Formats: sequence, C-alpha cells, structure tokens
Amino acid sequence: MERGTQAPEDSRFRAAVYVRMSTEHQQYSTQNQHDKIKSYAEQRGIQIIKTYADEGKSGLRIDGRQALQQLIQDVETGRAEFNVILVYDVSRWGRFQDADESAYYEYVCRRAGIQVTYCAEQFENCVFHAMADTIPC
Repeated sequence: MERGTQAPEDSRFRAAVYVRMSTEHQQYSTQNQHDKIKSYAEQRGIQIIKTYADEGKSGLRIDGRQALQQLIQDVETGRAEFNVILVYDVSRWGRFQDADESAYYEYVCRRAGIQVTYCAEQFENCVFHAMADTIPC
C-alpha cells in the first residue's frame, strides 16, 4: 500500500464463517445462518473471505465435523487468513457434552489471535469493541 493511502474499511477485519446444522428440519439452515452472518458482517464493515460448513452434523462432538476440524487445523497451522470467526450462535459452534471442549476450541483460536464471535448473541466482550471503538456490536 502506498504511503498515505488508507486501506478500505472492510479490510480491517477479515472473517471466516462457520455454520452447522444437524438436521434438515432446523429453523436455521446453513444458508439462513450464512445470510444472517453476512448481514451482521456488512453492518460492521467485515470482509468474509471463507466459509466452513458442516451440514447434517451433530454438535455434540467434533468427530465427523470435517469443516470445524479443518477450521481448527487452519488456525493451528497458521494458514488462517482471517482474524475473526463469525458463528450465528453458540449452539452452532457446538453442543459439546463437556463445556470445556467448546471453550478449548475457542481458546485455540484466541491463542492464534483469532476471535470467535457469535452474531446472534451480543456479549459485552464483543471483539469489535476491544479492537476498534468505531465498530458497534
């Protein structure tokens, strides 16, 4: 980038999206989740660069959830080209029997400098408040 030139606002946050649906009967299909996340991202100037989708997969375990496994692998190996992971809500990240397992995967991401953000649940520790006062949650 040339000196004195500012990057476009949407390049400050590059996001991966993670969507999951265990059955076809759920209210939020992976497409519906993605649409809601896309709207959330657009309102905040976040650029979505990759989507990981587990369709027809239970959230109780990571086994069989190839997309989540790939996401975690990309984060751990430094191949992630994003600095935030957008998930519709905490139940889409997983319904792990052990809450520590869910927290562990979030920790793996955070340790790599990547925040997991739940778009439908506005927590006070929203990544965008911590990283930039100008982006409202």
